[in-house]
Formats: sequence, C-alpha cells, structure tokens
Amino acid sequence: METVDTAFWCPTALLESGWADGVRITVDAHGTIERLETQCEPDAAEVRLPGAVVPGMPNLHSHAFQRSIVGATQRHAHTQDSFWTWREAMYASLDRLGPAETEAIAAALYVELLEGGFTSIAEFHYVHHDHGGVQFADEAELSWRVLAASRAAGIGLTHLPVLYMTGGFDARPLGAAQARFGWSPGGILRLIERFGREVATDPDRAVGLALHSLRAVPPEALRDAVAGLRATRPEAPIHIHIAEQTAEVEQCLAARGVRPVAWLLEHAPVDRRWCLVHATHLDAHECGGLLEAGAVAGLCPTTEADLGDGLFPAEHWVAGGGMLGVGTDSHVGRDAADELRWLEYGQRLFTRRRNVLRWPGQAHTGAALWRAAATGGAQALGRSSGVLAEGLRADLVGIRTDRPGMTGLTHDALLDDLVFGGARDRIDTVVVGGRVVVRDGVHLRRPEIMARFEDALSRMRSGR
Repeated sequence: METVDTAFWCPTALLESGWADGVRITVDAHGTIERLETQCEPDAAEVRLPGAVVPGMPNLHSHAFQRSIVGATQRHAHTQDSFWTWREAMYASLDRLGPAETEAIAAALYVELLEGGFTSIAEFHYVHHDHGGVQFADEAELSWRVLAASRAAGIGLTHLPVLYMTGGFDARPLGAAQARFGWSPGGILRLIERFGREVATDPDRAVGLALHSLRAVPPEALRDAVAGLRATRPEAPIHIHIAEQTAEVEQCLAARGVRPVAWLLEHAPVDRRWCLVHATHLDAHECGGLLEAGAVAGLCPTTEADLGDGLFPAEHWVAGGGMLGVGTDSHVGRDAADELRWLEYGQRLFTRRRNVLRWPGQAHTGAALWRAAATGGAQALGRSSGVLAEGLRADLVGIRTDRPGMTGLTHDALLDDLVFGGARDRIDTVVVGGRVVVRDGVHLRRPEIMARFEDALSRMRSGR
C-alpha cells in the first residue's frame, strides 16, 4: 500500500462549506487534512485526482465472514423461507471457517468495499472461538485476523467485539451452532482492552462494543458491559441489532411486556455514541425517543431486502432530524451507492412517491443521501471523517466525470448520478487516511488478496 501522500489536487470537491473548484488538500504525516485551499492551479508534485472528490463513505455494519455465502442462499430450502431459515445456512458456513479463512474473506471483502466507495468499516465481530466453542490459544485470534485484513486492504476499521450469551429472551443456552459466539461481559471487555492497546497509535483503527441483540444479552449483562466500557473508553461507540424482525418484537413483548427499542431506551444510557442497527420495526414513541437520544440509525437496505426484514420509517426519521448511516451487513451488496439507492427506493415503493427523503436546503436526493450517510456513519464509527475539513481524516472518493451520460453534470448532480446511475464505473480513486488504495477503479492489491480469497473458498466448499 502507498504511504501517506502530502498533497492532492482536484478540479472540484465537496467541502464542509460546499462545492469548491481547484481544491488542494494538504495531508500531514498521520493522514489528517492539514490545509484546504481553493481556486488553486495543480502543482507537479501533487497527486492529481480526476473528476470530483467527495468524502469517503463509512460502512457502519459488517459481518465479514458472511461474504462467503453470498449467492449460496438464494434457493428454496423450506416451505416458507425467512430470516430465520437463512440463519440456519449462515450457521452451517461456520463449520469450515478457520483463522486463515476469516482473514482471507475479510481482506477480499474490504477490497470490494473500497472499490465501492466505502473508506472505513464497523466490523460487528461475533465469531470469537474455534469449533465447539473452544477458545483459541490466543483468545483474540480472530480479532487479530480482522485487524490484519483491514491493514492489508487499507480500510479504516472500528472493531466491535460482540457480546452474545443466550439463545432467546427466555435466556436459553446457546445452541451448538452458536457455540463459537458465546462470551461473558468480562471476556468481551478484556478483548476490547487488548485490541484498543494494539491500535492505540493507529489513527485508522479503533475499537468499541457490540451487543448482539436483546435476545442474546440478558439485562444485567448489558448493564455490566456498557458500564465497563464507559469506565475505560467513555467515547467508544456501542452498536446493537434491534427490532430487525417482527418475531423479535413479539418475543420481547411476551417476555418483557414492552417493545425492544422502548425497553432499551428505558434501561440503557442511549445517546449519540450508540448505533441501533436495523431498528426496522419502530412505533412513533420509540422513534421519538431515539431522535431525542441522538443515536444513529444503522441501515443496511440490500441485506434488509434480501432477508425480508421490512422497511425502516426513514421518512419520519429524516423529517425529525435523525442521524443515519448505511452498512452492508451480509454483503449481498457491496457498493455505497447501492445502499443509498435502495434506502430511497424502499421509501418510494412504500409511499408510491418519488424523492421521498428530504433534508432542509438540499434539492438533490442522491447528494443529500451521501452527505447524511457520510456524517452519520462517521458518528457511528467514532471516526473523525464524514466531511472534508481541516483536522479530519483524509478519506476521499474521486468520481469520474467523463462517463457516457455525464456531460453537463456538475456538483450535486454528480452525486445524484453516482447514487442512481451506477457507481462501479464512476469511482476512480479512493484514499484512506491520505493513502491511495484504489486507482482507476481497481484496488492496488486486488490480484493477491483475491487469490487468497478464492483459495479459502475452495477449501471451505470442498471440505479440505
């Protein structure tokens, strides 16, 4: 991977203050934007970025290992398929997943995400142990593999070790297929501290806490884990799957007499450091409580569609000033534009209207979606990015402006075209923390990383 470059020049760029032309972006040795200048002529010593430059997109929800089953679950397996039947196939994929496969799959996924305009990732990491739940000699083995994959690909990483303890709201023990996930609050907090020390001097890597779900984390364990994290890392992000499926809402009502998000708001210190992943099935009271708390809604539209989850009430959320971001979750989609497009398209299908999601003062839907998800995603990752401004990370996406059909498009219309016109042939250059990782639309280490990925898939699918 290339070292941090000292300066970039682009014909036009979307800065925190708006679009500007002839932009010089000076980056310090640590990958932070040191100075932004406009109306500049290019200098021979600068890295010239083609077209238009926009802030890189954070990806706020990933289960990297699930990249290995993309395309393998699209067949009738039951009389009626659902999230819960898909989960059986996902569990089966763990039978042949080891440390080497974990690293190879994650690195390949991160290459694809970078090529799709994502510059950082929140890895919601719940496969902790070896087969049968046996701990590795180093209990952090698989977390180190994720870290190595992120560094090989050059993507920013917020690692989120997951607390996962029970198989349902009735506190049943984890099933055999879930044995690799189980850990105590103390074990998770110990892993977070170890990982945090390892990346303490790495500005592109960080750590937080994930709570798998209310059904998988008993109330007292949730309280202990959150309190333990806040005692040592008060600003670290906390993520949780919640209200993704109607069955989860019904089970929570039966067990606790209240809906999942309402229970969380009453029993946990939810604030802007929290990201509620999916939150698909909210009522008006829950939505209002989350808006007041300032939490980020973590939406994964392509996965939510693939699993038949339902639609998040995005129109109401946006109208209330809510923060949101997008992730790729199970990775059936791997482009930032895909997630944003389907976020809007889902609302259009539901309301039978166009350009449903609206932000004050912004007339262009695609551009508004990009801005909102970049800033909301950065908040969810605890990352100093999301806009191009001095003092923030140099996470940049360079968009080509010379593709067929783009003639005459400028500024926000370019982002509309990126989101709704197809991203793969639009993205030219991707920069993470001042390092170029994608050029001419192709990751700089794609051949070697993809070769390891294909070898890992071959081993897993052949049983070797």
